Amino acid sequence: MKIEVICVGKLKEKYLVQAIDEYSKRLSRYCKLNIIELADEKTPDNASVKEELIIKEREGEKILAKISDSAYVIALDLQGRMLSSEELAHFMLDCGIKGNSHLIFTIGGSLGLSDAVLKRANYKLCFSKMTFPHQLFRVMLLEQIYRGYRINNGEPYHK
Repeated sequence: MKIEVICVGKLKEKYLVQAIDEYSKRLSRYCKLNIIELADEKTPDNASVKEELIIKEREGEKILAKISDSAYVIALDLQGRMLSSEELAHFMLDCGIKGNSHLIFTIGGSLGLSDAVLKRANYKLCFSKMTFPHQLFRVMLLEQIYRGYRINNGEPYHK
């Protein structure tokens, strides 16, 4: 299976880069992983709602430009469905069984995903109603994908 993570914003903290590298290495035995980092649009302090919408649309255009027509797109969105780790594992396995062997997870910038990206998504996934820094969230996503592969292969993994 091919898994891509399209994310807005560059990782700056060394410890997050190291965590991404570690999970990328672990995942290499299960899938082909590609992480695409897109430059975020600068949000001015006290930006208006209209300015924020324009920023999300610009970031959305960058995301959509990286998505192939045949990919199954999973948008990380607060309005999405929450799954347990076991349910996410089953979901990924089910995608492969149904012929969706190219999964793309999209992580928006600090303002979230544009309406256009959400419309293109085949599935909307929510990890929590809590807000997480989008840079840290990348690590959390890769950990859950890795956990999913371990679960699906009947391999031990801490609970």
